[in-house]
Amino acid sequence: MKNIIPLLTVAAAVSLSACQSGTKSNNNSVDSMQTTQDSLSIEGKIPAAPFDSTVDGKQTKLYYLKSKGNVQVAITNYGAKIVSLLAPDKSGKLEDVELGYDNISRYVTTKERYYGGIVGRYGNRIAKGKFKLDGKEYTLATNNGQNHLHGGKKGFNDVVWDAEQTAPNTLKLHYLSKDGEEGYPGNLAVTLTYTLTDSNELKIDYSATTDKATVVNLTNHSFFNLAGAGNGTINDHIMMINADKFTPVDSTLITTGKLEAVKGTPMDFTTPTKIGERVDADFEQLKFGKGYDHNYVLNKKGNELSLAAKVEEPKSGRTLEVWTTEPGIQFYGGNFLDGTDKGKDGKTYGHREAFALETQHYPDSPNKPGFPSVVLKPGETYTSECIYKFGVK
Repeated sequence: MKNIIPLLTVAAAVSLSACQSGTKSNNNSVDSMQTTQDSLSIEGKIPAAPFDSTVDGKQTKLYYLKSKGNVQVAITNYGAKIVSLLAPDKSGKLEDVELGYDNISRYVTTKERYYGGIVGRYGNRIAKGKFKLDGKEYTLATNNGQNHLHGGKKGFNDVVWDAEQTAPNTLKLHYLSKDGEEGYPGNLAVTLTYTLTDSNELKIDYSATTDKATVVNLTNHSFFNLAGAGNGTINDHIMMINADKFTPVDSTLITTGKLEAVKGTPMDFTTPTKIGERVDADFEQLKFGKGYDHNYVLNKKGNELSLAAKVEEPKSGRTLEVWTTEPGIQFYGGNFLDGTDKGKDGKTYGHREAFALETQHYPDSPNKPGFPSVVLKPGETYTSECIYKFGVK
C-alpha cells in the first residue's frame, strides 16, 4: 500500500503528530483574504452543550479549533465528524459551509450518517461485501445494495472516538477497531489529527497499525456548499480536478477495473468548469450515478502531497483547495440529497445542494489487483494526509 512505512516504536503506532503549516499551497493565503469579519463565532453558532452526551456508554463532546486565520471549526468525537466550518467570503462575512446538525441526537438518528465524518475501515465500495487476503475470503456487510460501503453498517463514522485537544488549533482522536469488527481482520489502531493552520487550512493526518493483515482506506466525508450549507445549488460552483483519468463503474457503482480518459466526456474537469454544466448529459456513467459519484485518478507519480481539486463559488468568492497524498479522489455531487433532511438553523439540504471530495485509494481495490494496494500488514504503518484549504477570489 502506498503510504506505508516501517513500524519503529509502539508510540509511533498509535500517534501521529500534527504536520507543520506552510504546505505547497501558498496562494489565497490568509494575508490575501479580507479580514473584516462579522461577529459570528463558532461557539455562538454551534453551542457545545447539545453535544455533551453519552453514546454506547462513551462520552461525546464538541471541540472548537481556532487559529490566527479567519476559519473556525467545530468537531465532535462522535464519528470524528466536522460539525461546522465557518469561512469568510470576499467581504469577510463568515458563513457555515459544512452540512451537519446542531446536536448529537440528530447525528445518531439521521439517515444521512456520513456528514463530516471519518469513514472506514474502508471508505467507498467493496463489491458484494467480499474480498480475499492471504488466501482467506472475508465477508462484510452489504449496506449499499449488494455492495459494502464506507466500512459497513457501523463504520468509523458511527463510533465514539477518544479525543484530546492538544492545542487551541489541534484535536487528536484515537479509535481501536477490534479484530472481526464489521467483518474485517486484525485489531486496527487508528490515530487521527485535525489541525487548523493560520493559513486557513484544515489538515487531516491519519495513522494506523494492525496486528493482522487487513485492508485500510480512510477518508473524510464532508459535504460542502461554499455559498453556505442549505443555501441552494452547488451546480454553479466552478471546479477543477487534477485528473486525466477516472475509474468507470458498473450499474451498481462498482469500479470495472479500467482507467478511462476524461477528455471529450462530461467527466472532464481538468479545466475549471461549472459542476452543473454537463451533469445531466446523455452519458452512461452519469446515469449510473444519477450524476457525479466517481473516483478520479490524480495526476501524480508517488505519494507526494499535491493539489487534487479546487472549487470556487462565484458570488461569495469562496474557494476550496483539496490537497492529498492519496492516489485518488471521489467527487460526489449530492445526487441523493432530497430536501427532506433538516440540518443546522432548520435549513433543508436538497438535491445537488452539496458536494464531497473524498481523498482515497480507488474503490474496490481489494478485488482489483491492478489498482494501488490497500493491504496493511503487521509491522507497517498506514499514513495519509488531506488538506482542505479555504480562500477567496
